[in-house]
Order: sequence, then C-alpha cells, then structure tokens
Amino acid sequence: MRLVDRLIDLAPRPVNVRRVDLDDILGPRPDDPLTALIAQDLDRLSVAELEARVTALEAEIARTRRKIDGAVSHRASADALFRR
Repeated sequence: MRLVDRLIDLAPRPVNVRRVDLDDILGPRPDDPLTALIAQDLDRLSVAELEARVTALEAEIARTRRKIDGAVSHRASADALFRR
C-alpha cells in the first residue's frame, strides 16, 4: 500500500459523511441569552410586566425576521452574481 493511500485526507472514500457542528460536540453555551430567557421565572411578574415582555419579544421577533429576510436577499444577490 502506498503512503498516499494511507493518508486520511486523501482517502478514496469520504471519512466524514455527516458535517459536525460544534454545538453537537460542546452542547449549548451556558451564557446563551435564549436559554436564560426561557429559564426565567414568570410567576413573579405582574400582568403588566408580562404584557410588556410579550411586546418586547414581538418586536425582537420582527427585528430577527427582518435580519433573516435581508440575509436571504443578500445570499440570492450573491448567487445571481456568481452564476453569470
């Protein structure tokens, strides 16, 4: 067997069939703001505070959706540019 055939990066068959995400290995970050948000105790909040929280979360959802739309549009523009 040749040395080249024994090298893992040059193997004729793919070594890693599935892409690995760091979250799969390390798990969620302990300081993740979404984890903290979900874990927050809502029992101590008043109705007015809960309504304010819902309003703030809805605004954040709208901001996040705008960011997604912009990223998708940017990606489509880049794809169109490089397909020429």
